[in-house]
Amino acid sequence: MQPLTEQDIRSSFINCSKGEAKRLAVPRDLAARPWDDLDFLGWRDPGAPDRSYLVTGREGRLVGVAMRFQAAQRGFLHRSMCSLCLTTHPRGGVSLMTARKAGAAGREGNTVGAYMCTDLACSLYVRGKKALESGARFEESLTLEEQIERTTGHLAAFLDKVYA
Repeated sequence: MQPLTEQDIRSSFINCSKGEAKRLAVPRDLAARPWDDLDFLGWRDPGAPDRSYLVTGREGRLVGVAMRFQAAQRGFLHRSMCSLCLTTHPRGGVSLMTARKAGAAGREGNTVGAYMCTDLACSLYVRGKKALESGARFEESLTLEEQIERTTGHLAAFLDKVYA
C-alpha cells in the first residue's frame, strides 16, 4: 500500500458525512506505519472504544469505511476466526465490525458486518510480521501471495456489501 496522508484518509470515507470524516481520529503515526506490508490501513479510535476505521485502494481510488463493534464477551477458552485473514484469536481478538452502507441505504440505517481482527492488523498477521497473543496462525498450504490475495478478496467482498 502507498503511504497515506491525513487528507487522503479523511477524503476517502464512503459511509459517513464529510463532517464526521473531518472529526474522526486519524492515526498520528502515519509516517511510522509499515506501508509495504499493508493491504489496508486499519485502526481503532482511541477516544471512542467502539469505533474503528479501514482505508484501502479500490478500483484506482481510496475507499474508507467507518465501523462500529462491541467488545467481545466470550469465555477464556473461546477462539474466534477473522473472516478476512482467517487468523484465530482468543477472546476479544475478533469482533463483529458493522458498517453503515454507503448512500441512501446507509442513511436509512442499513448496515453490513463481518468478523475481523479487532486490531485490524490482518495484513501483518498474514505476513508473520505481528505475533499473536497466544500461539500462532494455522499452517497453510497456500503461498504467502495466495494468502494475501485471499485476504484482499475477502476485504473486497465486504466492501461490495457496503456499496450494495
